[in-house]
Amino acid sequence: MLQELTLDGAKMTSLNAFYEQVSQVLVPGAYWGRNLDAFNDILRGGFGTPEEGFVIRWINSDQAREHLGYGETVKRFEEMFWECHPENKDHVYGMLTEARAGKGETVFDQLIEIIRTHGPGGEAADDNVHLALL
Repeated sequence: MLQELTLDGAKMTSLNAFYEQVSQVLVPGAYWGRNLDAFNDILRGGFGTPEEGFVIRWINSDQAREHLGYGETVKRFEEMFWECHPENKDHVYGMLTEARAGKGETVFDQLIEIIRTHGPGGEAADDNVHLALL
């Protein structure tokens, strides 16, 4: 039976709060980049997560879905816009405009997609990461 690691969506009032949950629950004591790419890397293993795979038991996921919705997505794209290479500004601005209109993937959707990539049927299914949204 795989070890269950519980994330609490009630504590995820922002993307940074999500990263804090990951730091406390999935990789306590480990340094990681606190961004979506680094979160993806954590799910590959090697940061202290169980080598045989694990279950992310995401309680209060409905609250996380709300807090990590379009408002947080807009905030993320605004930050990306000011930090990205000038050649990428048009692309990021397009994503920002979509998010402001309530269209496209939210931060929550992106997190779910990243996790599912590492589970059954995903491109990196060998990582054996399962997701239980509760």
